[in-house]
Amino acid sequence: MLDTSARLLALLSLLQSRPRWTGPELAQQLGVAARTVRADIVRLRALGYTVEAEVGRAGHYRLGGGANLPPLLLDDEEAVAVTIGLRAGLAGIGNSDSGARALAKLERILPQRLRRTVAALHDATAQARENTDTDADDPVVDPAVLARLAAAIRDHRSIRFTTAAPGTEPEGPVRLAEAYRMVSWQRRWYVVVREQLHDPPGATWTVLRVDWLELRVPDGPVFTPQPEPEDATDLVMRQVAAEGWLVRARIAVDAPAGDVLARIHAGVGVVEMTDADHSVLVTGADSLATIAAYIGMLDLGFHILEPAELVDHVRKLGERYVRAGRAERPPRRWRESDVRSHRRSRPSPPT
Repeated sequence: MLDTSARLLALLSLLQSRPRWTGPELAQQLGVAARTVRADIVRLRALGYTVEAEVGRAGHYRLGGGANLPPLLLDDEEAVAVTIGLRAGLAGIGNSDSGARALAKLERILPQRLRRTVAALHDATAQARENTDTDADDPVVDPAVLARLAAAIRDHRSIRFTTAAPGTEPEGPVRLAEAYRMVSWQRRWYVVVREQLHDPPGATWTVLRVDWLELRVPDGPVFTPQPEPEDATDLVMRQVAAEGWLVRARIAVDAPAGDVLARIHAGVGVVEMTDADHSVLVTGADSLATIAAYIGMLDLGFHILEPAELVDHVRKLGERYVRAGRAERPPRRWRESDVRSHRRSRPSPPT
């Protein structure tokens, strides 16, 4: 039989593993009598753990939320999974410091056998770059801002804020809006809000990029939630496509709107029909190079309406492609004989 300390840890681990346990179930798992389980529950409560009990035929125990975070008891597989997940998540948005601290604490207390397993997985694994769809750096979102927005959404409390894209000054006065939903997409965070307008008076639903927000103190007043006009994800995808980027563009496309829509993701752009054979793509990205890549992948004729900087970028890119496509002798270092030699020197792929 386990001694009292070991039994208390085992009981705490069981209570953390699922929401409800009956007394007989806990007694069977621990190999003790039901009265011992009741005594151990009293001991856990004396140590500061909130163990709630419901009496009656359907009575059960459950671990409630307390004032302090109890020790998290994980089995071997759970400990390895959490450690690997934290390692992978350190490349995510805005959580590197807190994630690194949590990882360091967890690895410090891992048993030696698990520490060797985690170290072997880490040493044998390379982390590839996750952001492959743009040359712009990923935005950084402060976890404290996400937590504050989530609390405002939960408590139906308005937020006061200003907005500013990276490297720019805040735009206009402090604004007031009701926060309803957060959406994460493509390593970016967005919040759906209902903002009260003064000129003209009224309310409008809009989407804000969280990394462009500067929340002000104190928060605004509590509000009565209104029905959301549509699915939050759909609203984010449509508005991000039109205006949620650092660089926005309008592209006249020599193809019907349906053909363009079939070739783009909802978050890449909004398509406006011009006539039966032409349309306009309203799109954006965080850099000119990314937009140039997007519109090139359409594989359709197009004309850039705005911005002028994109016209210059595409012109230079086109000149580069023309030079690459000319039927002229390549530089000495890239002659065909050198290419063949380079191919022979590469190791053969595995069969």
